[in-house]
Amino acid sequence: MIDVHTHCMLAEHWGCEFEEHWRPVYGKGWPDVRPDDYDRAMRPVRTAFVFGIRATAAGVATPNEYVARFCEDTRTDTVGFMALDPADPDLLEQMADGIRRGLRGIKLYPVLSHSDPRDPAHDPFYEAAEQAGLIVLWHMGATPSPVGDLEMSSPLILDAVARRHPGLTQIIAHLGHPWQRETLILLRKHRRVFADVSANWARPLDGFLALARAQEWGVTGKLLFGSDYPLWTPDQAVEGLRALVDIRIPGHPGVSKTTVEQLLDTDTRELLGVT
Repeated sequence: MIDVHTHCMLAEHWGCEFEEHWRPVYGKGWPDVRPDDYDRAMRPVRTAFVFGIRATAAGVATPNEYVARFCEDTRTDTVGFMALDPADPDLLEQMADGIRRGLRGIKLYPVLSHSDPRDPAHDPFYEAAEQAGLIVLWHMGATPSPVGDLEMSSPLILDAVARRHPGLTQIIAHLGHPWQRETLILLRKHRRVFADVSANWARPLDGFLALARAQEWGVTGKLLFGSDYPLWTPDQAVEGLRALVDIRIPGHPGVSKTTVEQLLDTDTRELLGVT
């Protein structure tokens, strides 16, 4: 099993954002992620993609150096991602630094960075990422933060990016919840656009409908497993996904066991071209 959605952040990387805007909703603070705790949680996982967040407007920043060191300190086979903000004037320099440190993907968080992915000014960045063979993983969908710009978090805005950069490998996190149906349309349309299912099972009706619709649209092969650690462990995510198979709606075939087990067994590294 490969987990494409895990975090290595410390509470300090959030600045004031988590305590002021997320803790009132979640009812708890952000736990510092330490390598030993991470390794224990990742025992059922063969490989894990790991990253932080950068959203300069919100005061959130996980340094490249920290992610690279975390990958060195963990026993888990990790694929480190740099957290970037396209609004930063030194964006390309930060990306070059991440590449030098061995990071192989980019995490973007437009809902907090207030950076419009459709802006043609970002095209040189996308081109550089594609040329470097980097995967771009987008947070798309909901946020509890009042300062978040939900217009920048609709999955459909990535259609413009994929049309202009069809060779860029992109992952839409959380299946874009609550806009999973829109995400599925993008998966069918664009060959190099994928989605992880992290957190979808936590709202079972939403998760059920998302996977059932993925079956109807014929895109289950483009869904990737993600736990959203440390919010949940891989074991909790697997249990939650398998529970969706047990949901029954009269007159509907439901989520098949094959869909879930395929999701858990997919060789994501091969699918995405990660060596």
